[in-house]
Amino acid sequence: MNSNFADIIKSDKPVLIDFFATWCGPCQQLSPILKEVKDALGDSVSILKVDVDKNQELAAMQQVRGVPTLLLYQKGQLLWRQSGVISKAQIVQTIETKRL
Repeated sequence: MNSNFADIIKSDKPVLIDFFATWCGPCQQLSPILKEVKDALGDSVSILKVDVDKNQELAAMQQVRGVPTLLLYQKGQLLWRQSGVISKAQIVQTIETKRL
């Protein structure tokens, strides 16, 4: 996953990564919000879900200490990081204002 991850975050379009766990209540709350974000922004953004229990090395590499944690990358640069559940409007606004 790590080398694949490096390729994914180099994308010209923003990539929103959701580090989550299946047992995490807030993560389950965030899932439908991310679907709404994808519906709103369509192909202008990629959304990648990463299960921290199955990808512990990647989560450690990204210094994810709590779930859910959202990371926004574009062209290999980390543009934004947020832990916890936030609204669709906040996520959409962040992607639109942070994009390169």
